[in-house]
Amino acid sequence: MKKLFTMTIGVLSIVLLSSMQTIAQRTVSGTVTDASGEALIGVNILEQGTDKGTITDFDGNYEISVSEGATLVFSYTGYTSQEIVVGSQSQIDVILQAGAVLEEVVVTGYGTQRSKEVTGSIASVKAEDFNKGNVNDVAQLLQGKVGGLVISRPGANPNGGFNIRLRGISTVGASTEPLVVIDGVLGGDLNSIEPQDIASIDVLKDGSAAAIYGTRGASGVILVTTKRGSAGVSKVDYSGQVSLDVVNRTPDVLTAEEYKAFGGGTDLGGNIDWFDEITQTGVSNTHNLSLSGGTSSTTYRLSGNYRSIKGIARTTGFDRLNFRANVTQKALNDRLTITANLTTSSRDASLGFTEAFGYATIFNPTTPFVRDASNPSFARWDGYYQQVLFDYYNPVAIIEQNTRQERVKSFAGNIRGDFKLTDDLSVALFYSSQRSNNEFGQYWSKYSFLTGENARGLATKRNQEFEDQLFRTEINYNKDFSGGLQLSALAGYEYQDFLYQDFFAQGGTFLTDAFSYHNLSGAADFNNGLGSVNSNKVTSRLISFFGRVNLNFDDKFFLTGSLRRDGSSRFGEDNKWGLFPAVSAGVDLTEVTSISGFDQLKVRAGYGVTGQNVADSYLSIQRF
Repeated sequence: MKKLFTMTIGVLSIVLLSSMQTIAQRTVSGTVTDASGEALIGVNILEQGTDKGTITDFDGNYEISVSEGATLVFSYTGYTSQEIVVGSQSQIDVILQAGAVLEEVVVTGYGTQRSKEVTGSIASVKAEDFNKGNVNDVAQLLQGKVGGLVISRPGANPNGGFNIRLRGISTVGASTEPLVVIDGVLGGDLNSIEPQDIASIDVLKDGSAAAIYGTRGASGVILVTTKRGSAGVSKVDYSGQVSLDVVNRTPDVLTAEEYKAFGGGTDLGGNIDWFDEITQTGVSNTHNLSLSGGTSSTTYRLSGNYRSIKGIARTTGFDRLNFRANVTQKALNDRLTITANLTTSSRDASLGFTEAFGYATIFNPTTPFVRDASNPSFARWDGYYQQVLFDYYNPVAIIEQNTRQERVKSFAGNIRGDFKLTDDLSVALFYSSQRSNNEFGQYWSKYSFLTGENARGLATKRNQEFEDQLFRTEINYNKDFSGGLQLSALAGYEYQDFLYQDFFAQGGTFLTDAFSYHNLSGAADFNNGLGSVNSNKVTSRLISFFGRVNLNFDDKFFLTGSLRRDGSSRFGEDNKWGLFPAVSAGVDLTEVTSISGFDQLKVRAGYGVTGQNVADSYLSIQRF
């Protein structure tokens, strides 16, 4: 009986408590619009201090149950947030004001500033301003968006990387690509990120802005910030696209009729457009799925992306699968903030053969056929039409007989902890790890006239591994003084360790093409001492000390100074360390003169020293 009585009391307690909570609830509804009266879709409405939340529907309407005395927080990207005490209200209509451009946050490297405070040359592009369409590479988001930033990709091979140049070529003998920083990770890979996961991209264009990155800032810096979850109701987003790529134009070459009319060439009796034979309509499709949400103390965003791209050049394209998770957790009365990011990527690519386009320009358009498997005269080439001439090969045979493939698997994870010692002083610890494994395989058929015939089949396989680990500690101090002076100071230490290793093997003389490059033991070259095998392992490290001070005098005068000292194992014994100072200043003329008609008219000037690390390790060590 005693146990039964205890359980009964427990049930009654739960019922009474539930009833009390029900009585204490209040339902609030309303509409959220912008200043022009347009309904805002997807506005986050959160009861402050709880995990209760909702979002507005397609008409800007919402409904939420809150506790007595609750405060509702209305937030929407690009608009100023509002906090409203519910009190006795049951109907609350809200008008959100668009956030001022000058108050937008700009990522400056190891921190942020309000747009109006920036004194260096920094271009910030938000997600709503990115290039639209079926974008397959992060670089495409920025094409034409940033002055001085030239982004191009020669050719139409979807596996070809983009060339990124900021204000021309800044160095000789080292990388001319800007340094990429993804969520604080230096040396990130743009190919590992799905464009749909990016919230903003900031480009440090001049020396005063990029000097904080020292020996890697000479070619500029691209700072990528990925999307994060926000407190409120969990949201599921899906987007999908299908696109077609077609050939716009091809090199101006003679048709069969023009070739015969021109005279001087051999008329073989056929009519073949070789560019038409080696190209196709590229059909691509993309699928993006994300889940985000959270509470006032925990937010998250999970996303998965699948992309299948077929190039207009036959046998080119790739399939890529990405997964990303971003989580933010607050603790100890919000004094501690822990942020973790994880991303994995797998990419299977068919690289194709660009050589085929060169031979398509010169191969005889009157060739009688591309391939005739029953013709004994061409059996040595598996039926493909070939002529034994100097540097003259059937372009279709090149792409159909041979294989060139790549598989790339990458992983990147980082975790950051920020702890407020006081309202003005905080410390941070950051750790990241990036790993990538590239598998390359190529096989030239024993029937391939271009390469494989004389070798009786030629296989190549290469494995490359990249790994780097980054540790960073920071101290941040922010203080508002009397008289309108605002001070922001940063000091930090950074250690980054790099590892690269590869394995390469190549051999020929196969009995069959059936195994492609997957069975190197079938190559007789290795038994005959003719095969090639190489391996390599390279390490390097970079140690840095850096600091920066930002001064704001009454939103009129702005001053920034930074200093970085880098030490690299790749430099010579007497030149291991480099010093990279920078200073920049700005004046808002609208605040110190009577100029009208401008929100801000700022004059700024800056000076900075940047460097470029050498591309290879051990160059300073004497070798024989």
